[in-house]
Amino acid sequence: MKTYYLNRREFLGKATLLGGAALAIPSLMAATGKRTAVDQVVLGKTGLKISRLGMGTGSNSGNVQFKLGQEAFNKLVRYAYDQGITYFDCAQGYKTFPWMGDALKGLPREKLFIQSKIPGNPEKPMEVIDRHLQTFKTDYLDSVLVHCAVKGTWTDDTRRLMDALDEAKQKKKILAKGVSCHSLPALQMAAKSDWVEVNLVRINPQAKHIDGQSPKWNEPGTDLGPVLKEIQTMDANHHGVIGMKIIGNGDFTNAEDREKSIRYAMSRPELDGIVIGFKSTAEIDEAIERINRALAAS
Repeated sequence: MKTYYLNRREFLGKATLLGGAALAIPSLMAATGKRTAVDQVVLGKTGLKISRLGMGTGSNSGNVQFKLGQEAFNKLVRYAYDQGITYFDCAQGYKTFPWMGDALKGLPREKLFIQSKIPGNPEKPMEVIDRHLQTFKTDYLDSVLVHCAVKGTWTDDTRRLMDALDEAKQKKKILAKGVSCHSLPALQMAAKSDWVEVNLVRINPQAKHIDGQSPKWNEPGTDLGPVLKEIQTMDANHHGVIGMKIIGNGDFTNAEDREKSIRYAMSRPELDGIVIGFKSTAEIDEAIERINRALAAS
């Protein structure tokens, strides 16, 4: 797994700006050569940096986080940031989407990596992009993805949205673009596409809810081999690659399964980072601990 380490000047500057709070301890670990869950890592050819571990806000389409209530959700987001997580993964289709502006309010924008996703091929995609900016209360998003591509023809099917994302990038409304895939045909197209800069890929060693041959998001595959082949192609093409479904879409209720999956993800050199949907501070703490332990052992 690729890593970006702060140099001494950057570390001291960040620690000073944050008053020794969020990121200070993780940065110190990075400065001493220890890889951690919250290292700032480079996301492929985008040159942008994300925390190695990101917080997902859409477990079960966001219903899991939505049940917390907005106030508790906001506190969870702030807790994640205080632990050093700066990458927040969002989407228009998540029930938490309208909450994100308030959840991130007051956090230093320049330190955040906000990724959102747009489904389908909207008639007026630039207006949709602008609504995302308004919802997040920001003048730019770090990354916007075509959401839930399932067909091998998705680059034709969503051309209007893709063209709008290109225009938005030129206008600096977004900094990077890409796709979230939910089938192997879509993943194969994403891996070879020159348009794609960021890939969100389903991966875990138990092969739970990973991409399969069926062009349907809810008909997952059971063979991890073809997925690995495509993320290797993505890496060779210098795409940013982020792993999702690390906890098997929430199915890994057994601690041994979570440990196995996180260790596997940390062993994959193609992955720049991973994203996990959290519903409690304990889950955040556990994920960080497991990642740190896996990195220390590698």
